[in-house]
Amino acid sequence: MHQLSEQEIIRTQKKATLEEMGISPYPASLSPINAKAATILQNYKEADKEDYSHVVLAGRIMGRRIMGAASFVELQDATGRIQLYIQRDAISPGEDKSDYNVLFKKLLDIGDIIEVKGFVFTTQVGAIAVHVTHLRLLTKALTPLPVVKEAVTAEGTKTYDAFTDPEQRYRQRYVDLIVNPDVRKVFEQRAKLINTIKAFLNSQGYLEVETPILQPIYGGASARPFKTHHNTLDMPLYLRVSNELYLKRLIIGGYDGVYEFSKDFRNEGMSRFHNPEFTQVEFYVAYKDYTWMMDYIEQLIEAVAFALHGTTTVQVGPHAINFQRPWKRFTMFEAIHHFTGHDVSSMDEQALREVAQQLNIHLEDNMAKGKIIDEIFGGKCEPQLIQPTFITDYPVEMSPLAKRHRDNPNLTERFEVICNGKEICNAFSELNDPIDQQQRLEEQRSLGERGDEEAMVVDHDFLRALRYGMPPTVGVGIGIDRLTMIMTNAHSIQDVIFFPQMRPENQ
Repeated sequence: MHQLSEQEIIRTQKKATLEEMGISPYPASLSPINAKAATILQNYKEADKEDYSHVVLAGRIMGRRIMGAASFVELQDATGRIQLYIQRDAISPGEDKSDYNVLFKKLLDIGDIIEVKGFVFTTQVGAIAVHVTHLRLLTKALTPLPVVKEAVTAEGTKTYDAFTDPEQRYRQRYVDLIVNPDVRKVFEQRAKLINTIKAFLNSQGYLEVETPILQPIYGGASARPFKTHHNTLDMPLYLRVSNELYLKRLIIGGYDGVYEFSKDFRNEGMSRFHNPEFTQVEFYVAYKDYTWMMDYIEQLIEAVAFALHGTTTVQVGPHAINFQRPWKRFTMFEAIHHFTGHDVSSMDEQALREVAQQLNIHLEDNMAKGKIIDEIFGGKCEPQLIQPTFITDYPVEMSPLAKRHRDNPNLTERFEVICNGKEICNAFSELNDPIDQQQRLEEQRSLGERGDEEAMVVDHDFLRALRYGMPPTVGVGIGIDRLTMIMTNAHSIQDVIFFPQMRPENQ
């Protein structure tokens, strides 16, 4: 149970006092809002002051200076902050018959939400403000906001985070959004990113669809799932790790292009790049292959950069990342050879283990050939790839759902986009041979029996669907969270997810 602080006790007493005065701390009736802080600040001119003679705003008190019979208040609404000027003799009692000295000076606090009416003017120092003629309390805040701290140094004024514990920003995102308005911009950019991708896909005539989140068989990615149980059917169900196999069913059904923005769930470790619940967009296009998709992805991500920044260059930490086409391309074996000096293209499992040992890469005993190659690439190549780079032609052991390479059956027609040292995109020409697909899923089952908890399982209904015939198809998954991290210069995935998963809070 929450233990009330001294300030919370005082505010709760103020709430009771308001109620005794007949003033509701949470009234139901509202006045029509006709102005926003940002609109006033951007558009107000003295010549147009008649147009701003009757404004109605609502927002949260974020600061105030009381000087006897007058006060200056900083009001924050969804668009920004604006200054209010409140004069005792100019303010009317309002519906609640409240006196300025009692209500405003004694019973209102920073964090309270108020409604004000008045007119816009320019102060003596040239600031745009609202001269308040009517004030009404809409919501009494019982818990004080954390204070954003500032310190004056030789270099100027430095602002510190209001949270002494950074984790509290993520646990209490609602407070973070109040005291750190710039955080809102990250999520506005995220929404713009998603809308840009949707518009790009819609312009091609691709259909946005929805597929099951609860699945009787999980598939479409190498990942450990979350498991639950359906009581009525008395059967296990899994939160999806990918929506790939369902989207392919729709291509089999006759659609030329389908896409879905999906919440996917993987029961894996957490880091600044991993959250167990994450968002990706997957889309599948019939009668295209992975070479076409590489060109398409370049165009798509370039368009996203332009939409968010007006340029193809995005600053991410110390790096200026340029998404202008064309991007660099490596095959996976070329990348490993380039960054490690080892040609692993024809090595067996034992030889790969020896190379990993030389490179100080830890391997588990149950890792097979594909996993070992992936560990070598992830440990020694990925961190070196800052500019967007296509890594192509993965070994068949690493890609159980990808079509075999047209020139080398030991490879697949697959690519990933690596940017800022992490994968943001995974795609391949889809395997549409039902016999080959069944064999590869059976191989995955063997890896699972060997102890690989991320191995895929055999989805017999998907194999049945493939036997009806799937046209040549290319599919891709783009990680929205990681792409947003890059496009907003965010250090952690927790900064781009409103409510990231956290360890249990110490009560």
